[in-house]
Amino acid sequence: MEYTVTKSQLAKVIRERRAVKKGYNNKEVKKETILELLQDAIWAPNHGMRQPWRFIFVGQNKRPDFAKKVAATYPEERQKNREDYLNEPNAILVVVMEEAEIQKQWEENYGAVACMVQNFWLLAWEKQLGVVWKTNPHIYDPAVNDLLQLKENEKIIGFLHLGYFDEKPAVKERTPIEEKFSLF
Repeated sequence: MEYTVTKSQLAKVIRERRAVKKGYNNKEVKKETILELLQDAIWAPNHGMRQPWRFIFVGQNKRPDFAKKVAATYPEERQKNREDYLNEPNAILVVVMEEAEIQKQWEENYGAVACMVQNFWLLAWEKQLGVVWKTNPHIYDPAVNDLLQLKENEKIIGFLHLGYFDEKPAVKERTPIEEKFSLF
């Protein structure tokens, strides 16, 4: 199937996309929807076609148990807060990257995964599915790696919090590009 998107349509989606951090409604985020989005998102550029990503989907029915187990990796006084926090989204997509031993390949893999996440985010936005990429301390905790049964050469890149929403978050203006651009 061939897709044609004009620059103006693509630019519009890029500029309208927001991080949806809260305010999710009760509409369930289904596994089938996530798989459909990922089918297109994985067309991100990636060096050597390594496709260095893997995904773990935590749906609505598994989220409370998952939130409790991840929260248990925090100090006791923070566990309730972290459990509540992880129960805010309707679903979570854990994005896992294959780590390379060579720094150049590690960085190429990370860049590819970041491009794939942006693709996913834009595609989700078109379906009015909110996304925010979270990199909280638990993604670096070996106990969470064990919980998710990560391989030795894998790293959690982030938890994508997912949920449908009724109100779009406000626009946050960007620094004018002229302030970030120079000539050599």
